[in-house]
Amino acid sequence: MERTILHVDLDAFFAAVEQRDRPELRGRPVIVGGDPGGRGVVSAASYEARRFGVHSAMSLREAGLRCPDGVFLPVDGRRYQQASRDVMAVLRRMTPMVEPISIDEAFLDVTGSRALFGDGASIAAAIKTAVREDVGLTASVGVATTKLVAKIASDLRKPDGLVVVPPGTEAEFLAPLPIGRLWGVGEKTREALAEYGVRTIGDLAALPADLVVRRFGKHGGSLVDRARGLDDDPVHEGDPAKSVGHEHTFDVDTTDAEVIERTLLGMADGVSGRLRSAGVRASTIAVKIRDSSFRTITRQRTLSEPTDLTEPIFRTALALARPEIRGIRVRLLGVSASNLGEPDQLGLFDLEDPRRRAAIEAADALRRRYGEHAVTRGRLVGARLPAPFERDPRNPLDRRARGAAVDPDSAEGPVDGAPARDSQAVNDVDDIPPDDT
Repeated sequence: MERTILHVDLDAFFAAVEQRDRPELRGRPVIVGGDPGGRGVVSAASYEARRFGVHSAMSLREAGLRCPDGVFLPVDGRRYQQASRDVMAVLRRMTPMVEPISIDEAFLDVTGSRALFGDGASIAAAIKTAVREDVGLTASVGVATTKLVAKIASDLRKPDGLVVVPPGTEAEFLAPLPIGRLWGVGEKTREALAEYGVRTIGDLAALPADLVVRRFGKHGGSLVDRARGLDDDPVHEGDPAKSVGHEHTFDVDTTDAEVIERTLLGMADGVSGRLRSAGVRASTIAVKIRDSSFRTITRQRTLSEPTDLTEPIFRTALALARPEIRGIRVRLLGVSASNLGEPDQLGLFDLEDPRRRAAIEAADALRRRYGEHAVTRGRLVGARLPAPFERDPRNPLDRRARGAAVDPDSAEGPVDGAPARDSQAVNDVDDIPPDDT
């Protein structure tokens, strides 16, 4: 049986949520990310803002220059996360085989749903209607026999598009598209392929596979397969989590040791909370430091005992960072935890004070119920660190925490007997590479 794969991609997601909830913003250029005078980047831009050349990952200052009449808004992660959950619930009405790959997009395998809901095009149209009517957002959908082709198709007619690639026409569909649309083709690969006259995906598909393999190794073989529309990757929940981390970019580069230490503490607190919310502990802690010249340093250390507590993570991060921050102005800091495992897999003896563990779990419960700032460390009061705003659905650690059963009478409280895992607080994952030195 031919597979039917859908890729559902919400249009200008963060900006669309703002326009949905604030009707006066509809039709206006909305830019989500913060103050145009700040040092952050654009998280999302409405299609009205994109007409001015504003796009995600652009600096907010550049966005302000290009679109001076734009409406600049801070990120409101809780609302976006709730909207994402609402959309994912719509998708799961059609099939249990849903693979979120970010907060605003997912793959679906609806092969087994066709008898109930019709062919891929019918299911895609039903999803678009439900997302619009039930959640108040628009989505673009690609329908194909593979994840690769469905993903490319969903991007071709945004916003509010629907592109169906019939079985057997995958290579024909891909052939005229620019080579940069193919997964695995970045700037350097594109430049190398240009030496062979490759400008479109069809150009690559026409090359002898052994020629591309000689030039790019095994990666070349997979590129040729993709160019020919071949992709047997199934829709799945993803690989085991490898790491979890937080980053913070300062508004102004700093040499203030107290500011740096408080920032490390805040991020260590966030990382430990995410570990506890997923029921895992980490054996390796890493820090990332970027200075005013954009030089980036990473250092890591393996702990004697795995942990999910703030103090050992903070102490380790501080010990790693202190020698590196001397004499430099710090632009960015990151704290990451890796080497993850279940608590009962990580040690024979539990040396923790049970009263301390009980206090930590009580604080976690208060944060789940009343928000991240319900309980704050004294040293972080007034520190003005940004609250974590978004769980990364691509990270299995966060999917695991998000999957906890929830009491219908409490938006965030766990059902009696269910593990007390956080379904709200967190922010982006940053995999800090190991220290090669």
